[in-house]
Amino acid sequence: MLLTQLYRAGLRPLLFDVFKADLETVHRQTIDTLAWLAAEPTAGRVLHQPTRLAAQAAIAHLCKVNHPRLAQSLWQISFANPLGLAAGFDKDGTAARAWPLLGFGFAELGTVTAHAQPGNPQPRLFRLPADRAALNRMGFNNQGAAALANRLTKLWPEGDYPVPIGINLGKSKITPLEKAAEDYLQSFECLKNQGSYFVVNVSSPNTPGLRSLQAKAQLAPILETLQTANSAGKPLLVKISPDLATEDIHEIVQLAQTYELAGIIATNTTIERQTLSTRIVPATGKSVTDEAGGISGAPVSDRSTEVIRLIYEQTQGSLPIIGVGGIFNADDAWAKITAGASLLQTYTGWVYEGPTMVKDILNGLLIRLDEHNLSNISEAVGRSHLQ
Repeated sequence: MLLTQLYRAGLRPLLFDVFKADLETVHRQTIDTLAWLAAEPTAGRVLHQPTRLAAQAAIAHLCKVNHPRLAQSLWQISFANPLGLAAGFDKDGTAARAWPLLGFGFAELGTVTAHAQPGNPQPRLFRLPADRAALNRMGFNNQGAAALANRLTKLWPEGDYPVPIGINLGKSKITPLEKAAEDYLQSFECLKNQGSYFVVNVSSPNTPGLRSLQAKAQLAPILETLQTANSAGKPLLVKISPDLATEDIHEIVQLAQTYELAGIIATNTTIERQTLSTRIVPATGKSVTDEAGGISGAPVSDRSTEVIRLIYEQTQGSLPIIGVGGIFNADDAWAKITAGASLLQTYTGWVYEGPTMVKDILNGLLIRLDEHNLSNISEAVGRSHLQ
């Protein structure tokens, strides 16, 4: 907790204020630093080996919580704790080895597309500190599915990931919407032997027309194509928007059941602006309504929890949910778990709260298990529906 406070008081203002106009540079440097710190101890110059080993030990001590009450099994995959890294932070898996060291129970890489693409023009990433939020219109910038497959093979030749590694699949911008299924399939075929689970991302607001793929007529052929090719039975999930109407959510849930998906991720970023206190984006001086992109962080927290609740009620808890959107502390995490989420993901909250946030949240969840006389985290899933 003390380290979290120091991050908020010292390092975060430096990163937010000094580098606010060039957030992608900060992001890339963070990824590169984490990749170096988490590399094999024998990688690089011999001189660096003791430094790297000491850093890895220190990071693990500061960030990790190991407790059997936080562990659970989903899709025959073991999760040491329910809090994972959301897609978008490590699109190309560059720092994939770092996420277990930082205490995450799993990590989702991507979004990755069949074709490498630069994404949308810069600047395209903005922080909104007054709302504890971020605005992004990255546009699935990534090196492509083949590059991610090669990197994961080099990092873990035997596929023995220390934590489950999910892969988030998106549609390439150059691919017409009517050929979306083939595009997703190309990425899946390239990576299907490496991901612990896969996510069909049809809910980012930053690729033209992508959200239209959430409609039943467009989504069904994508799911059917992927499941037909999924001979190994890898868990396949779909990630949905918080901006969907209730009837649309119900329709997607029905599709997920029809095509025997492993679960749903709720939710992606929102295009809603009305709840924001920010009127002018600090980095650009423009109105927040004039800056395209999706909002993540605290403003999406309540809506994502509401969507989790809707899905859980419709399925009677039979379809696992990964809850994401506005998780900053143990209260946020507990609200989503008790609403029906078996697993959680964070991105924006982790940026705001600092690297010890995972440990703080996991310790907070253990306290809440004690307060409610529960033996393990699985017993808390959907508990608010019993009240």
